[in-house]
Amino acid sequence: MPHRRRTGGPGAPTNLSLILCVKSHGSLLQTLRTALFLAVAACFTGCITSKAPQASLRVATFRCDVTPGTGEPLVWATPLTRVEDPLLVKGIVLEDGTNRMVLCGIDWCLIGNESELSFRRTLADAAGTDPSHAAIQCLHQHAAPYADEQAYRLLEGAPTPLPHLSAQFLSSVRSRLATAVRDAVARLEPFDRVGTGEVKAERIASERRLRDENGHPLVRWSAAAKDPKMAAAPEGPIDPFLKTITLARGDKPLVRLHYYATHPQTFCCDGRASADFVGLARESVEREDKVFQVYFTGCSGDVTAGKYNDGSPQALADLTRRLQTAMQAAIANTRYAPAEHLVWRTQALLMPLRAPGEQVAIQSRAWLNDPAQGQSLRVYEGAMRIAFAERIGRPIQVSSLQIGKVHILNLPGEPMLDFQRFAQQAAPHDFVAVAGYGDCGCAYICTDKAIAEGGYEPSASNVGVGSEAILKKGIQALLDEPAASRP
Repeated sequence: MPHRRRTGGPGAPTNLSLILCVKSHGSLLQTLRTALFLAVAACFTGCITSKAPQASLRVATFRCDVTPGTGEPLVWATPLTRVEDPLLVKGIVLEDGTNRMVLCGIDWCLIGNESELSFRRTLADAAGTDPSHAAIQCLHQHAAPYADEQAYRLLEGAPTPLPHLSAQFLSSVRSRLATAVRDAVARLEPFDRVGTGEVKAERIASERRLRDENGHPLVRWSAAAKDPKMAAAPEGPIDPFLKTITLARGDKPLVRLHYYATHPQTFCCDGRASADFVGLARESVEREDKVFQVYFTGCSGDVTAGKYNDGSPQALADLTRRLQTAMQAAIANTRYAPAEHLVWRTQALLMPLRAPGEQVAIQSRAWLNDPAQGQSLRVYEGAMRIAFAERIGRPIQVSSLQIGKVHILNLPGEPMLDFQRFAQQAAPHDFVAVAGYGDCGCAYICTDKAIAEGGYEPSASNVGVGSEAILKKGIQALLDEPAASRP
């Protein structure tokens, strides 16, 4: 079994190559905490590299049903009444002869703050590795739950508490997930090739952040096609390419990872649980291809399927078919290369709060404690925003996996599409696949320009000006290949 490396105490950052920090507008105490964190974190390294022979590279897949029971709340507090299709965690365990790494996507809307760390610890403990070597990314379906146990405690303390996932359910999920990962470790098998394919997906994604006649931001919501004007508006700037990565042994594909940037939402908040069109397409392709399939949502903070979705069953079927067609085409044009050494990199990012901490606390507690406010406002801008402010001194982990000229980036929150473009431009000669929706405590991550313009996304963000530069520096560091890691 690979040696398990732990550094620091419970919750301490591990294997961190760079700490990127700006001062929040908070108190002197916060500044001192940040300085202390920087002094401690400067001792860590953040790159795990294997130069072992290709034959030592191994992979195994795992899956776990994470569908809540009847009555458990979905977003934001709507009790589940009917399961349209199961919600799953699907992922892989990788081993290079020295280290293990875990990547997975979960059919939930959000996981943030201490819940995200708890899930990474569950994955790592089961795989026999460190939490910094595990990444769990939500797919962000809105017919699914969210998990933020820090925010749950705030909801319980509100004058009129809102429901949340039960501790019993979350405990059972983590237990089942640990079992699935341990079983995967027992089934690790060699792989020696990595394949890449990409194809333009047609009539799925569209820009959400439109402009009115005066240039002010408008929102094209996920079911915007109900409005003929919104449906007629141009598709706008998107990343049209679905990217697929395949790990194979010889001519036998073992697992395929798909990446595409759009909000995967056709309906929401009516009591139905569903993996929506992305989950339906993923499972359909798996049945036909007879190869394990994992899907990840890219940087979709300002991208939705709104132009092509009116919330109808027909729209769901059409989007499923189009995404399935794109996946199949990317598989068909996959080209293979030898699987070289694995490099796992991590970055710890400290981002500034959207406003001074005291201001955030006052406004968010007012929303949380006001039963006249909508449930989403009380949960999202209320409890979850306070929870993030309370952990502001604990950094957000981002990570990447490099296999030769293939890079997989695991990013936090709901990043705007600009961050995905930046990552691809930072390594223009390599194959770069990006997943968003890791630690969603920060909520939306916007460009400074978008924050200055205003609109929905900045209003729903927990971080402020300066976050763009911090995340882009982190992305660049994740893509840099030091001489020591070259074959």
